[in-house]
Amino acid sequence: MKTVIMAGGRGTRMVSIASDIPKPMIRLCGKPILEHQIACLKKNNLTDILIITGHLGAVIEDYFGNGSRFGCTIAYYRETEALGTAGALYRIMDSLTDDVILINGDIMFDIDFSRFIAFYHERKAHAALVVHPNSHPFDSAILLSDRENRVLQWLNKEDKRQYYKNRVNAGIHILSKHILSTLHATTEKVDLDREILKPQLASARIFAYPTPEYIKDVGAPERYAQVTADIETGLVQRRNLSQMQKAVFLDRDGTINTLNGFVRSPEDFELLPGAAQAIGAINRSGYLAIVITNQPVIARGAISLEELETIHNKMETELGKQGAYLDDLFFCPHHPDKGFPGERPEYKIDCSCRKPKPGLIIAAAEKYHIDLGASYMVGDHNRDVEAGRAAGCIPVLLKAGKSRESGDPELIFADLREFTQSLLPRGMP
Repeated sequence: MKTVIMAGGRGTRMVSIASDIPKPMIRLCGKPILEHQIACLKKNNLTDILIITGHLGAVIEDYFGNGSRFGCTIAYYRETEALGTAGALYRIMDSLTDDVILINGDIMFDIDFSRFIAFYHERKAHAALVVHPNSHPFDSAILLSDRENRVLQWLNKEDKRQYYKNRVNAGIHILSKHILSTLHATTEKVDLDREILKPQLASARIFAYPTPEYIKDVGAPERYAQVTADIETGLVQRRNLSQMQKAVFLDRDGTINTLNGFVRSPEDFELLPGAAQAIGAINRSGYLAIVITNQPVIARGAISLEELETIHNKMETELGKQGAYLDDLFFCPHHPDKGFPGERPEYKIDCSCRKPKPGLIIAAAEKYHIDLGASYMVGDHNRDVEAGRAAGCIPVLLKAGKSRESGDPELIFADLREFTQSLLPRGMP
């Protein structure tokens, strides 16, 4: 599969770092952003590359040449006028004989492309876009999808939104010949995402591929500093899902949000003080932050799956406002006890996913290649401790006013913030 890298941007926000080179040539730990991208592509056996250049394009072409020095074959198309993503793609259509990977040239990433490509083929997609949670979803494009990950809504940063799942368009696509055939000649700038893909949501099979792997826009000085630090500490490579991951599994009620009976509506959901800061510390530490929660309100018939999703979307929205995010969320809708008015019989089963059973933790570990022995299960109830222990995690009990006593098998902290301050590397500021 050919990879096309869009590297024609001027990088006006980065003039304080470099003004005499194209933005994708800005160096991170001694190497241009583009070189980091090409190294990741090479690692994934994606060695047929076409780079679309523009402003100061000769700098890129002189540095990378034909690609042989980097173990790749590299060709170029240099724009003489800015035509946007779609316009530039149309100009190189003759060289695109099959599906194509399209990448923004100003992002730092290290992902397992084999997973992404398999997802694309399994869904028989016309287009697949990598999405990921990030710390600033309010100023990013959000893709809302169904349970099969088909994109239903595309919310750009200026679009009105209330509660949403924090899944940001990362700037990495796979496009089919079907999508490419919808492009047309133009002398004006045409944005692929806004003007080609978004209008086709109802008619084309466009899917979002969620991943917690490292992807970060290097388009602003403060993000440049963060990416540099993440490369230096090895975080960028460690988050590739071909590597074993570590996670902090989090209970929801009483751990992240206040515990006032069942949460039946978004209005009932309120973050605990310090919870967002603690989850932000988990994000910075390199651990995945994954919620593992029992939600018997579904089995009881108290709320619908759609209403539960809205509650969880509020949680993600409120966390995002404070710079924190969840990498995933797993919930059990079951409850074994019967006889409640309005209950849903299909969920009244003795399942393997309801804590204290470890089913959800095991499922998350399989999905994200997690080393359970190096991971934590954190909650405010003994069932959280038991589930963590059964899965092989390090159990952590949150219990205000209680300290660990001799012989206690689990770590005990007053709240989530205290846990992150005490145990996680690069913890709370």
